[in-house]
Amino acid sequence: MNIQHVANPLTVVEEKDFPADGFPEYLFVGRSNVGKSSLINSLLSRKNIAYISSKPGKTRTLNFYQINQKFYIVDVPGYGYAKVSKTQREQFARMIEHYLSTRNELKHIFVLLDLRHPPSEDDILMIDFLMYLNLPFTILATKADKVSTTRRHRHMKIMKSALDLPADIDIIPYSALTHEGKEVVLDKLERLSKALA
Repeated sequence: MNIQHVANPLTVVEEKDFPADGFPEYLFVGRSNVGKSSLINSLLSRKNIAYISSKPGKTRTLNFYQINQKFYIVDVPGYGYAKVSKTQREQFARMIEHYLSTRNELKHIFVLLDLRHPPSEDDILMIDFLMYLNLPFTILATKADKVSTTRRHRHMKIMKSALDLPADIDIIPYSALTHEGKEVVLDKLERLSKALA
């Protein structure tokens, strides 16, 4: 897929402000320190379209990035960040849960997990929730450049085992630094979009 146009993100805090044009939406979700903003910048070939903060947990809104005037990439608050207040964590959780449960335009979820570490309890809860809702998802194993090729198979095996994944779930290693996995994800977005056309 050739990304020719990326509109300025639509920043939303209430459902009434969600896009109303009916374009498909592809959600990117993960822990607040998993490298989500870096991945989105890498994927869209833009340096700073997704804000990267030195402090995890900065995203407090749903951000809709319209791509090629055909679909949206949706960035939501990272989960599991301890320094965010309990009230804010609960607010984020309700917002994401409501979006996942009710948004008809949502067509696929990309769950970001750090390839260096076993999935956290929050990661497992997210995957279980997606499977409970029967929502299609793909796992993006971030920071792949920090795991040697000889150790990668072991890390992927630990991830699959911890999450108890169905056989048809893809795990795509991704590095925002080297752009490994970028073309794979863009190809998947293109296939998903064509299937909906």
